[in-house]
Amino acid sequence: MILLLLLLAQAPENLPSQKLGVDDLVGVHVYDAPELTCTLRVEGDGSIHLPLLKDGVQAAGLLPRQLETSIATALKTEQILVDPFVKVTVVEYHSRPISVMGAVHKPVTFQSVGKVTLLDALARAEGLTNDAGTDVLITRNEIVERIPVKKLMKDADPSVNYELHGGEEIRVPEAGKIFVVGNVRKPGAFPVRDATDNSVLRMVALSEGLLPFAAKQAFIYRDKKEIPVELEKIMQRKSPDITLEVEDVFYIPDNKARRTTFTVIDRITAFGSATASGLLIWH
Repeated sequence: MILLLLLLAQAPENLPSQKLGVDDLVGVHVYDAPELTCTLRVEGDGSIHLPLLKDGVQAAGLLPRQLETSIATALKTEQILVDPFVKVTVVEYHSRPISVMGAVHKPVTFQSVGKVTLLDALARAEGLTNDAGTDVLITRNEIVERIPVKKLMKDADPSVNYELHGGEEIRVPEAGKIFVVGNVRKPGAFPVRDATDNSVLRMVALSEGLLPFAAKQAFIYRDKKEIPVELEKIMQRKSPDITLEVEDVFYIPDNKARRTTFTVIDRITAFGSATASGLLIWH
């Protein structure tokens, strides 16, 4: 009994008990039979092969405790040991990969050991980037499910924080973008995270406002079509705001006539100021 306790004490720490699969690494410890104590990997056919045993022992789909019983039965059946005491520990899991990719800070593939939730998996990938879209896609058993980011994170809805068991692929698509160009202070591509709030006014605000010579009329380019927008009326709240769509290009042109008029007035004003101050020099 003392030797048995020493044997168990020297066994590697067991990982959480889960059903075994192909490529998992297990430690098999047989009391008073060091020739049968070894570390084995579950083979492609789902079995492990112990020394002295003629046939393999099925391991895939079994819990470690169930595998202990199967090994003990095989040892007795082949009359190798009369009353074997078998201990199985899991050294490494390799049959339960979970992949996280897309708009995350650190794409990662890891093994599902113990209880792993969708939020746990995203945390391992160090969270979502600023380019992340509105949904998280989970693919398992060739079925794709779409999880709203708002429901998962902001609302903390436990019904969509699924428990993962391995074999899942988690993908975070990048958000679609709306492109704002022309006479704004900060042109750029702005991610769309809320399909209900992508209006002209919002895009002007995100681009930090119009420049002084922005035209009264702007244009939306969508699917090779040009859609005129009465920008000045929208800014003055005299016309309803317009909703933009993903991949739209919102273009605010330059009001050349206004710029020319301003330039002439500015020159006249400067001329008058110079004359009044006596600084005008004739050549």
